[in-house]
Amino acid sequence: MDIQQAQEQIQTLRELLIQYGHEYYVLDNPSVPDSEYDQKLQELRKLEEEFPELITADSPTQRVGAEPLDAFQKVQHNVPMLSLGNAFNEQDLRDFARRASQGTDKPLSYVCELKIDGLAISLTYENGRFVRGATRGDGTTGEDITSNLRTIRSIPLSIKEKETIEVRGEAFMPHKSFLALNKNRDENGEEPFANPRNAAAGSLRQLDPKIAAKRNLDIFLYGVGEWEAGNLQSHSERLKYLKELGFKTNPEWKKCSSIEEVIEYVEYWATERPNLSYEIDGIVIKVDSLEQQEELGFTAKNPRWAIAYKFPAEEVVTKLTDVELSVGRTGVVTPTAILEPVKVAGTTVKRASLHNEDLIRAKDIRIGDTVVIKKAGDIIPEVVRVMVDKRTDNLEEFHMPENCPACESELVRLEEEVALRCINPNCPAQLKEGLIHFVSRNAMNIDGLGEKVIIQLFQEELIHTIADLYRLNREELLSLERMGEKSVDNLLKAIDASKENSLERLLFGLGIRFVGSKAAKTLAEHFETMENLQSATFDDLIEINEIGEKMADSIAQYFSEQEVKDLLLELKDLGVNMEYKGKKQSEQTEETIFTGKTIVLTGKMEGFTRQEAKEKIESMGGSVTGSVSKKTDFVIAGEDAGSKYEKAQKLGVTIWDEQQLKEVLGS
Repeated sequence: MDIQQAQEQIQTLRELLIQYGHEYYVLDNPSVPDSEYDQKLQELRKLEEEFPELITADSPTQRVGAEPLDAFQKVQHNVPMLSLGNAFNEQDLRDFARRASQGTDKPLSYVCELKIDGLAISLTYENGRFVRGATRGDGTTGEDITSNLRTIRSIPLSIKEKETIEVRGEAFMPHKSFLALNKNRDENGEEPFANPRNAAAGSLRQLDPKIAAKRNLDIFLYGVGEWEAGNLQSHSERLKYLKELGFKTNPEWKKCSSIEEVIEYVEYWATERPNLSYEIDGIVIKVDSLEQQEELGFTAKNPRWAIAYKFPAEEVVTKLTDVELSVGRTGVVTPTAILEPVKVAGTTVKRASLHNEDLIRAKDIRIGDTVVIKKAGDIIPEVVRVMVDKRTDNLEEFHMPENCPACESELVRLEEEVALRCINPNCPAQLKEGLIHFVSRNAMNIDGLGEKVIIQLFQEELIHTIADLYRLNREELLSLERMGEKSVDNLLKAIDASKENSLERLLFGLGIRFVGSKAAKTLAEHFETMENLQSATFDDLIEINEIGEKMADSIAQYFSEQEVKDLLLELKDLGVNMEYKGKKQSEQTEETIFTGKTIVLTGKMEGFTRQEAKEKIESMGGSVTGSVSKKTDFVIAGEDAGSKYEKAQKLGVTIWDEQQLKEVLGS
């Protein structure tokens, strides 16, 4: 292939990948499976390796192309990134409207936007290419974090606007990414992040962009800095134009003709915010007309044409009655606060994670203390502080044990870890947790083998390893309490059926450190058989997109263990499938009613678990998301459907019941 042919092929691949990336990360409506995107990306990477002179900064292969930095460079904001004044109640909003109306002769209209709790950033494009990204800093000087921002897939590396343009927005960590990150940090003995905002900020201030790339950040753009934007007359027009350019904007913004409408919007989101897949801490209200914004101008610190309504932080007082220790499947010993039940952010809380001994000491938490708790990021119950003035004199300091609470082995603190860890491979707690993980919904999905049954089987010494599950017989199970003939027969059928699962479920179920369900799918699709994966070297693994050095090292180490080799031989002899059964990259999905559609599941279903329904819809080309928006095509509602059902009604989204879903899947 000559350089001219390569250039044409590279350009075609880039255009396709940019389109696919925009559909997936911005529109949340992918038109091709992940495998096809990965295949095209690999083709492009190989061509660019062969013709390095054709690599450009806006190529999709250059998302994580930078070397680690020694330090961040300073960036001057030509247009200051000012903070907003705050409103804390309805009267503050009315006062803002009154002051704004006094500064202009024309009637006011407003734009309300969700106030994303993340990190304010600016993005600069020159001649259509992303050239610089910076933090807000002190408003006039920020830090150049271009390499880290390039890892956020919803930020376009090129746009059609060829004039120099600076846009502004909020980088954030979705709840799903935050929970996964903290779970991973807990298991690795690292200090968990307190909330999604801290996690996002910490990720974007990593000197190595490869770390930021693994954190699955996202962004919403909401404004501009330097921009000669032609004939746009209002902020609402700017938001629409940002979307046209390919930027991700929050779809929940609303134009309001009066402060009464603004207050209604604020009240709606004060109750609906728990249903979002990301954290918000308020509402931003802006005068819509750009001409009126200019009339109103600025104070020394804030614009007069905008204000941020802040939701009140809910903190409650309760009593910490005990500290319970649990051993996870990786051996990390985690302390949990046992609380007198109390309602926080709409749910009753009885437990709160204490993470590790260092946190307990830092907050001087003792059993019997009166404590203040809140939900960190409105998700995880957290002890905020101790009310020392209510402490009785005889409360002793809490100390972590020296030995594992499950097996009495000595606990160790590995280098650079804050957590204590049990390193006994035969620790019953770790074995039990590993079995619970193996049968879980996203792993082998063995229906009827819930946590209680696993614990019962373990206590009766019917199972010790994964392989033992496939040796269970009818007589043994019938001898157990609450095990009737029908439930035993169903359980044995489910265990037998799990032998036919595709390789990725087995890989995830094995609990290999750092290998989540997505990485398991990537590995299974790449190697196709367990035998191929077992013989893969570190260098083979590191060549795969999405497999980093830490994960590759963990996988290679795992399969080198003799115990693992013996276990896999046992499973194979017992009839457990060791091959990938998913669709290959070359296979095309048949057009269905769900192809290219966005679906939300809500409520309880009788004929499916939520995961089963999700998998069936995705196998038919649909995309299942967690929240209802204007982009949602169908809401499938089971029993006790709540706020998502109501929101779908308000937005006019098509709503199906479970029977309609069954009919479509059946056909």
